Amino acid sequence: MSLLSQVLRGRASKPPRVLLYGVEGIGKSTFGALAPNPIFIQTEDGLDEIDCARFPLARCYEDVITALAELRTESHEHETVVIDSLDWLERLVWDKLCSQYNVASIEKVDGGYSRGYSLALSFWREIIDHLNVLRNQRDMVVLLIAHSKVERFEDPESSPYDRYSPRLHKHAAALVSEWCDAVLFATRKMRTQSEDAGFNRKRTIAHAIGKDGGERVLRCVGGPSCVAKNRYGITDELPLSWAAFVNSMTNQQTQGTETNG
Repeated sequence: MSLLSQVLRGRASKPPRVLLYGVEGIGKSTFGALAPNPIFIQTEDGLDEIDCARFPLARCYEDVITALAELRTESHEHETVVIDSLDWLERLVWDKLCSQYNVASIEKVDGGYSRGYSLALSFWREIIDHLNVLRNQRDMVVLLIAHSKVERFEDPESSPYDRYSPRLHKHAAALVSEWCDAVLFATRKMRTQSEDAGFNRKRTIAHAIGKDGGERVLRCVGGPSCVAKNRYGITDELPLSWAAFVNSMTNQQTQGTETNG
């Protein structure tokens, strides 16, 4: 059979692969709990106040792989797999490597010189392989949760600036972000204003917009302030809710179908 006879056309509708990251306490786990019939693989202890199905706390890399394998092979009704969180999972990956090489730090794995971070990618690819099976064969949504960090970005077209990004090593962040269909940044709406600080100086003050510390939103497109993307054509800033994300995704897909039709 020739490759030309196997050419596919049209849009293939598959469950989304989402990376959601943001500051502590913004509501990332709650977002995941409102996804379709989720089950959490928890690598950090923080789900006690959320009503959700979850595996026991993973204390090593093998615990995570065992949970993913059972979701692949065992009978269950869960429609979404949530890993909460990726940055704590990264610590388990590093612990695994440190054990294999009998060293105390990821910086010393395989003689150092950042080789440990590159070797860690094989473990991330193993996780992604499991998630691909869950998505393609078990029809499960994949939601990956991470905390945020502020990093210095060297933009070749302008001066360097700070931006939010997932709290992962750059190699792991690049691999996971490329694999996901959407990378979403959860934050609060803020407004800034300049005030007189004396001695002919100004200071910038940030104020939350809305109640309870500010309106919680999803940024779906990247810019100077954060890393974000999506393959669904969502350009709007959305409320921080699973329903808002799915509704916007569905609307964009419907509009695309109508346009192509």
